[in-house]
Amino acid sequence: MIVTLLGTGSPIPAPDRAGPATLVTVTAADATRHLLVDAGRGVLMRMAAAGVGAGDLAAVLITHLHSDHITDLNDVITTRWVTSFAPNPLTIVGPVGTRDVVDHLLAALAPDIAYRIAHHDDLTEPPPVTVVEVEEGPIDVGVGVAVTCAPTDHKPVEPSLGYRIEHEGTAVVVAGDTVPCAGLDRLCDGADALVHTVIRKDLIENVPLQRMQDTLDYHSSPEEAGATAARAGVGTLVLTHYVPALTPDTAEEWRRRASLHFDGVVELGDDLHRIEIPPASGRHDLNTTI
Repeated sequence: MIVTLLGTGSPIPAPDRAGPATLVTVTAADATRHLLVDAGRGVLMRMAAAGVGAGDLAAVLITHLHSDHITDLNDVITTRWVTSFAPNPLTIVGPVGTRDVVDHLLAALAPDIAYRIAHHDDLTEPPPVTVVEVEEGPIDVGVGVAVTCAPTDHKPVEPSLGYRIEHEGTAVVVAGDTVPCAGLDRLCDGADALVHTVIRKDLIENVPLQRMQDTLDYHSSPEEAGATAARAGVGTLVLTHYVPALTPDTAEEWRRRASLHFDGVVELGDDLHRIEIPPASGRHDLNTTI
C-alpha cells in the first residue's frame, strides 16, 4: 500500500503546495487501485505528476465539505468523463450533503456538458457519477478493498469523516480535519499508518486576527496528532495540510512536536511525498521516498 501526499497546502494559496488531497494506492495480484481522499486545488496536476489519471481512480472519498477539500472535485468529474473512452462511472463517497454538492456542481457544469455532447458523437450522456453518502461503518466501493468510515470532530463543520482503507492486513487511516475524538480513535486502532492534517497552534495562537484564532478549536496540532497515533498503536504518522506552510528550516520542529507523544515513524514533506506501507509482516520496515 502506498500513500502519496498530492496536496499538503491549506486554504491559503501557495505556489508550491496544492490543496488538501491524498492518494492511497493498493497493489493486489489482479490490479492496482487508487483511492483519492479529498480533491483540493490542483489535484489533477499532482495526480498527473504521480502518473495517475482521473480515469484511474477507483473512488473519491470526501472527508468534509469545506471548500479547500473539494475545490477541484468538478475537475475530477469532468476530466474523467472526457478522457474515458469506455463506460467509467465515478463513485464519490462523502458525508451527508455530498449528493447536494455534486448535484450543484453538475448543474454549474451544464453548459460545458451540453457543448461536449453536441460536439462529440461518442458522448451521449452527462458524466456518470454515483454518490454514496455515509455516516459510519463499512463502505462498499466495489473494488475489492475494505473501506470503513467514522465521524470525526471538525465542528461547526458537521458531519465530517475519517476513512480506514485496508487490504490483506495492512491498514491506512486518512483523518481529514479534526480534533482528537472517539471516532478517529476507533478507525486508527491497530492501523499501520495515519495521515493527519495539522496546524502549529503554538504559532497561530500568537496571530492577532480573530479569523486565525478561530482555527484553533477544530484542528489538531502535531502534538495532538501524535497522541492520537500513540493511543491507537499506529506504526507511522504522516502529517499534511500544514498551517503555516512547512519550510525546510521548520520541518524538524514539526517532527519533534509530533514525537513528544508518539515514538513511531513521523513522515512529512512536500507535495508528492510518497510513503510505502509494507504488508503486515514487514510493517516496521518502512521505505519512504520523495
